[in-house]
Amino acid sequence: MSAVRDLSVLLRLRDFRRLLGVRLLSQGADGVYQVALTTYVVFSPEQQTSAAAIASAMAVLLLPYSFIGPFAGVLLDRWSRRQVLLYGSLLRALLALVTAVLMLGGAPDPLFYASALCVTAVNRFVLAGLSAALPRVVDGGHLVTANSLTPTAGTLAATAGGGLAFVVRLTGADSDAAVVLLGAVLYLCAALASLRMTPDLLGPDRDGAPAPRLRQTFTGTAHGLVEGMRHLTEAGRRQASWALASMTVMRFCYGAQTVMVLMLCRHAWSTGAGSGGAQDGLALLGVAVAASGAGFFVAAAITPSVAGRLGPLRWMTLCAACATVLAPALVLTFAPAPVMAAAFVLGMATQGAKISTDTVVQCATEDRFRGRVFSVYDVLFNVAFVGAAGVAALMLPADGRSPALVLTVTALYGAAAATLTRISARARH
Repeated sequence: MSAVRDLSVLLRLRDFRRLLGVRLLSQGADGVYQVALTTYVVFSPEQQTSAAAIASAMAVLLLPYSFIGPFAGVLLDRWSRRQVLLYGSLLRALLALVTAVLMLGGAPDPLFYASALCVTAVNRFVLAGLSAALPRVVDGGHLVTANSLTPTAGTLAATAGGGLAFVVRLTGADSDAAVVLLGAVLYLCAALASLRMTPDLLGPDRDGAPAPRLRQTFTGTAHGLVEGMRHLTEAGRRQASWALASMTVMRFCYGAQTVMVLMLCRHAWSTGAGSGGAQDGLALLGVAVAASGAGFFVAAAITPSVAGRLGPLRWMTLCAACATVLAPALVLTFAPAPVMAAAFVLGMATQGAKISTDTVVQCATEDRFRGRVFSVYDVLFNVAFVGAAGVAALMLPADGRSPALVLTVTALYGAAAATLTRISARARH
């Protein structure tokens, strides 16, 4: 109820409403586009689906966020942020149209992935621009609340967009290109929504001081990331380092099992070789995504109270231990119902550990280093997922059933749980 009350207060601010509208449309379109890309790579009958193709798709979706993200702010402090939202959304709409044409024309994979990579690269600038613009439309007294609620609202919009894409794909259109076109329309709507704000509303302020040279700023950003890593290794911050390392391992495990579930849905659980079998697998994938999302939601609801009683490190330990026990017990059956239950459990464990890691890292780092540390965190989080996809591509057979991968992931969860147990014990002494 408190969140609803806080949001109602913010929605009275006209410019905040307009900026939030751009975010919801933009991230809703992202959800549509990402599901369309996934289903095209994994479930289109004309595609020879493999774990390597899935890994390539995940790299396209996540690597721009990892490597462009820390440098996006450099350019956002030089360009009009309203114009970034406008032209970025228009560019994504155009690129989505190109992607749809490439899908329909059966273009070579490198060309298709290049188009998708451009869309997700532009996303990084738009999302960073939305965050950087927030203090311009919300006063200082409501800024913390706005920073808490707007990313959640954006995530819900992306989830809703993904759900809409699943519905369209399952009930209306046989072509993934049609779903991409829906994403293009939503990107265009986001561009039109940004026109409701004046070009100078979102900054940046230009006080007449000359901007630093671009090359020097980029070099400084890279140097700052190195400083953030060094800050984490200093005495007194080892707990944060180990928590971050453990979270990276758990994210790796989650990524590897995501690829496995995609392969199971496409091959082991499909009832036929044609489009009908692919539709069955796609429906099961939708259930798996919903189950994992429910786990994320439950983790967000219970982690503040449970971690408050146990402490964040002990709650992380419990999350990793549950994954160690339940991952093999449920997943090694390779049956749909137990694997869906595993998707819920592992989603909850992974998100619970992430929320706790956020808290540990925030508390352990000095404010002047916090931004750089979280930039490193963001890179590790996404690279771990993509790296897991690559490892899964090497280990998974054609139908996705790999006891070796499940046992490898189980061992990694166990190692994370053991490490966190030791660190938590040291923290109490």
